[in-house]
Amino acid sequence: MAKFILKHIVRLALLLFAVSVIAFLLISLSPVDPVQANVGQAAWTSMSEAKRAQLAEYWGVDVPIWQRYVNWLTAALQGDLGTSLRYNAPVADVISWRAGNTLLLMTVAWVVSGVLGFTLGIVAGVKRGSVVDKVVKAYCFVLAATPTFWLGLLFLMVFAVALGWFPIGFSAPIGKAAADVTLLDIAHHMVIPAITLSVVGVAQIALHTREKTIDVMESDYVRFARARGMGTWEAVRRHGLRNLALPAITLQFASISEIFGGSVLVEQVFSYPGLGQAAVTAALGGDAALLVAIAVVSSAFVFGGNLIANILYGVIDPRIRRGEAAHG
Repeated sequence: MAKFILKHIVRLALLLFAVSVIAFLLISLSPVDPVQANVGQAAWTSMSEAKRAQLAEYWGVDVPIWQRYVNWLTAALQGDLGTSLRYNAPVADVISWRAGNTLLLMTVAWVVSGVLGFTLGIVAGVKRGSVVDKVVKAYCFVLAATPTFWLGLLFLMVFAVALGWFPIGFSAPIGKAAADVTLLDIAHHMVIPAITLSVVGVAQIALHTREKTIDVMESDYVRFARARGMGTWEAVRRHGLRNLALPAITLQFASISEIFGGSVLVEQVFSYPGLGQAAVTAALGGDAALLVAIAVVSSAFVFGGNLIANILYGVIDPRIRRGEAAHG
């Protein structure tokens, strides 16, 4: 088991290294001029050639790509992720503040979507072929095909603009000092973004759990329990819940990548100050240090979720560990 876990951790480290290389290369080859993008068009036009050259040298524009990457990687391994050009602050500070907002939003959406999807899947599987089952399946199929940003805009127009129940955007009231922001303020601003992510993430868990529930209901031990007079829900609770929960949990960890991808769009729609919004800002401004750091941190979220899912699969089913050992 230790060898199995170590193998996946090494794979995670290699994937993060590859992501940093690819991200740095793509940003460096981008047509966006970081000097012009960050000083502004008006200032760039009136700036002398000597000043432009000075700024280009300061930001390392003329340094070869490989040398810039080696310098960045050496500093990153020592804990220095560089300075953000767009936010004029250390990248680590920008990441830490915005990663907290993104993690809070993702955690709420992840838990809600998992619990709701698992519940709906069990109900639909037990009531197979009924009206309830058809409604759950229709709900899942429609949401699976619905773009996250479109759903976010719809919720924004209905609940924030038309009804006025929730704020239009941001993670805290505008103009309110950070020290005065309460947990209730944060929760109030996070409701619509979290609901948007949650309802979209329900489909995969619900449909997977539904199929597993159908298999459980048709199994010999559940049929035997029901033949002895045990009720349907009692049989599911005693004999099927464990078999349903473990696959759903592993699938839920694997869905972190989808939730994170959706959070990028949701943060843009609701102007929520998270990693997704910072990534867009960094890309438009040619902020290589910030964008590479966000790419690595985001990949750590995604690959970390997949790592946990793989480890859980290995714990649940030892045949997976033996299969990897035979091929590795």
